[in-house]
Amino acid sequence: MTDSQPQIPQITDSHCHLDFPDFDGELDDILARAAAAGVTRMVTICTKMANLPRVQAIAEANAPVFFAAGIHPMSVAESPLIGIDELIEITKHPKMVGIGETGLDYHYTAESAEVQKTSLHTHIDAARQTGLPLIIHARDADEDMARILTEEHRKGAYSCVMHCFSSSPELAKAALDLGFYLSMSGITAFPKSQGLRDIFAAAPLDRILVETDAPYLAPPPRRGKRNEPAYSAHTARRAAETFEMDYADFAAQTQANFERLFAKAAAWKAPS
Repeated sequence: MTDSQPQIPQITDSHCHLDFPDFDGELDDILARAAAAGVTRMVTICTKMANLPRVQAIAEANAPVFFAAGIHPMSVAESPLIGIDELIEITKHPKMVGIGETGLDYHYTAESAEVQKTSLHTHIDAARQTGLPLIIHARDADEDMARILTEEHRKGAYSCVMHCFSSSPELAKAALDLGFYLSMSGITAFPKSQGLRDIFAAAPLDRILVETDAPYLAPPPRRGKRNEPAYSAHTARRAAETFEMDYADFAAQTQANFERLFAKAAAWKAPS
């Protein structure tokens, strides 16, 4: 009898962009490397409606891949805004599991702030009506972000993840107080990100996800390189240290968290 190999802990890359040209012609290899690293599931994010057919096709062709759809706040000035009915119609796809990414970005695109807010309200309404989680991008807009999320939640509950969270403790608290989730990207593994790690360490463990935001923000030891879903394992291992946990236990917790929030992905079965 031979000794069995220990099983690699499984995790989910809850946010990546597999339709981006950075991955052209390499998707099979990227998914194989992800599986080898224990990343058995990923959500690829559509950031503008013109990209939806390609994003949807990637999810349809690959069992581990799900998708979310919305208009990124940095794209709203150049893309036609999506209506609530159109957005809800897209959610009927069996592998469409989240609304967004949407949100506010005043760092690069403050001039479109009002249009961003209009778009954000539409996405929140779709999340509320469908029960799918909202996926929020927030940069240099903490006050407006906290205010809108809170005001809208008072009108009717919805679920949400603060994707690639790297904002203030105040915004983290506002999100957590609403029952939302915080997602750890490669930024949390950077040596100079101790303040951000402290924010996560103070958060409830059952509200934590991991992601790559690939092709961006590769964690050490791949920092400065193109990111890909396999590297979410590097982020998750560093995150386990932040929570002073065994990696397998941390991985299992994030899997449970993902499946609670992204219940549609958890329930999906591949056609036989």
